[in-house]
Amino acid sequence: MATPAGAAAAQTLVAVRRARDLIDRHYAEPLDLDRLAQAAGYSRYHFVRAFRAAYGETPGRYLTRRRIERAQELLRSANLTVTEVCHVVGFSSLGSFSSLFTEFAGVSPSRFQRAAHQRGGPPPIPGCYVLMWGVPRKSAITEKPPSADGA
Repeated sequence: MATPAGAAAAQTLVAVRRARDLIDRHYAEPLDLDRLAQAAGYSRYHFVRAFRAAYGETPGRYLTRRRIERAQELLRSANLTVTEVCHVVGFSSLGSFSSLFTEFAGVSPSRFQRAAHQRGGPPPIPGCYVLMWGVPRKSAITEKPPSADGA
């Protein structure tokens, strides 16, 4: 039988996982702390503490890391400029993107891209395909999921 503390911890993990899943699905869209906390069903301050306890980093840091990871993949495999990648993954400032990318990856985005292309690998995905299909559509976020009662 689960202890009350264990049950509460499990409920907290489920709640913050909902917000983490929202970040994973919609990393390229503007996501603010209030929206993430609402997905978890917590106040914004309790949410930040619970998220950090569960994942070892703040929700904002997690979102930035997910965007940088996606940017690394696009810089390796797509025929896009650094500026295009910056916008596709959800950054609005090339300067912020470049400095955060360098902080996470250890090299600038352009140097990362050059090194990836020099190593070879699969041919780059045409940028037009990424721009058409790689960006989450707003309608996918704003649509309400079907209710369980069919209403």
